Amino acid sequence: MKKFLIIAATLSLAACSKVSLENYEKIEVGMDKTEVEAILGSADNCVEKTLHTNCVWGDESKNIEITLVSDKVTIYSKHGITQ
Repeated sequence: MKKFLIIAATLSLAACSKVSLENYEKIEVGMDKTEVEAILGSADNCVEKTLHTNCVWGDESKNIEITLVSDKVTIYSKHGITQ
């Protein structure tokens, strides 16, 4: 029974992933980082460069990557996300 609960909890967390095509389609150039975080939650990884910040939500197999300049979306892409 304990194994069943662990498996059920893991699957429910995976099903609630905010890295989805539906959420990707809500992102627009010009959005503030706070607006993106309201859709996707906190980024899993952000790297600050001199003039921009690259943030990734998800992992190597399934992710959304967004480039921000002055905390505004300038470029975004998806990898491994399908309908």
